[in-house]
Amino acid sequence: MKNTYESPLSSRYASEEMLYIFSPDKKFITWRRLWIALARAEMELGLPIHQEQIDELEREKDNINYEVARQKEKELRHDVMAHIHAYGALCPKAMPIIHLGATSCYVGDNTDIILMREGLELLRGKLVRILSSLGTFAREYKALPTLGFTHFQAAQLVTVGKRATLWMNELLMDLYEVEYRLEHLALLGSKGTTGTQASFLELFEGQHEKVLELDRKIAREMGFDRVTPVSGQTYSRKVDAAILATLSGIAQSAHKFASDLRLLCHLKEIEEPFEANQVGSSAMPYKRNPMRSERICALARYVMVDSMNPAMTAANQWFERTLDDSANKRIAVSEAFLAVDAILNIYENVAANLVVHPKVIEKHIMDELPFMATENILMAAVKRGGNRQELHERIRTHSIAAGNQVKDFGKENDLLQRIAADTTFGLTMDEIAQHLNPTDYIGRCPEQVEEFLAGYIAPILQKYEAELQGKGAELFV
Repeated sequence: MKNTYESPLSSRYASEEMLYIFSPDKKFITWRRLWIALARAEMELGLPIHQEQIDELEREKDNINYEVARQKEKELRHDVMAHIHAYGALCPKAMPIIHLGATSCYVGDNTDIILMREGLELLRGKLVRILSSLGTFAREYKALPTLGFTHFQAAQLVTVGKRATLWMNELLMDLYEVEYRLEHLALLGSKGTTGTQASFLELFEGQHEKVLELDRKIAREMGFDRVTPVSGQTYSRKVDAAILATLSGIAQSAHKFASDLRLLCHLKEIEEPFEANQVGSSAMPYKRNPMRSERICALARYVMVDSMNPAMTAANQWFERTLDDSANKRIAVSEAFLAVDAILNIYENVAANLVVHPKVIEKHIMDELPFMATENILMAAVKRGGNRQELHERIRTHSIAAGNQVKDFGKENDLLQRIAADTTFGLTMDEIAQHLNPTDYIGRCPEQVEEFLAGYIAPILQKYEAELQGKGAELFV
């Protein structure tokens, strides 16, 4: 039995892919890639660095000698210097030129940007797959009437598929946000201790163009087409705040979906998947609790609160840098990514396996449809010569009485029978029943679903067809 704390995000929730992105191996291998990129660029720009040294660094970049690094950090009390010495122990020829002209944020901050980019790319694929699953669901149920709710009180009818497009539209907004962050993400580059690039200007003997080209070369090698134009020692912590705001947005959308599903589960209209041997309650064997949706909500609340951490960190950075960002940032940023990854893993599973109960939905509609049909009934009675104002008042009175029958005595809604028995309306029960077709009350729901799928979802699925592994990209064209 383990006797040390382990984050549930690691042990229970996040995927192996996201855990690797924020793992020590990925971090320190990326540090070494950055040291190689720096040395290669400096060599190409004329500094006395040799290809043999670059080759040595390349050969050992994946061989992280953690024990040496641990011993050196105990001695030096500096993690970057510890890993420089550990790398140098493996690369004695290259040791003199590792980290030449750089400060700790060269590896630390540039790595953070790289890892956040890879994390966003992983989440982007999951958003696309969820949109595909929900799109299939929306199309299948685009014309199935269901009660629409405002204030969680029965309102006009919508369709099951149309409601799904509301969930999808919010995820689409999140996807656009992720795309924007990825498009505008810039590497810090090689800026030096206070962002002036003074050490590099000294190395290149005052040649400003070589200092600028050093930034460009490093960025290209690390897969970026831009670097931060100006900085202190670090990139602006507003970058972290903006990215976690995007992650918070995903959490908000997922929470809305999961909350709706929890309510629908209570209504017994739509349920999340429930495995054959799944136990809903240790005490009540009949229960089918919406545990996955509840977990989405729980993790989503964590992310929404966590997104305040980098915002406060960004607000409290002094001048060219302080170090009160470091400990907070190590926790807040990585755990937000892990939590959103977990949220989308669950969301993807639920969205692909939703269970719909049309007969329950129909029963709930028919309990409420008499009230919703009264406007059409009123118009039909007016066409027979009735007085609109008088009939409106009669319907109001009958509706209150019928509501009392339902709420006070637990009886069936008898509104239509009351109207049929009221000679003021001049309508038979058969004539009234003609106004009880639910599809007459769903407006443009089916058309809205198709327009949304074709106009907004199909282009996204085509753009990211590789993320779908051949499934669903052609469905909504």
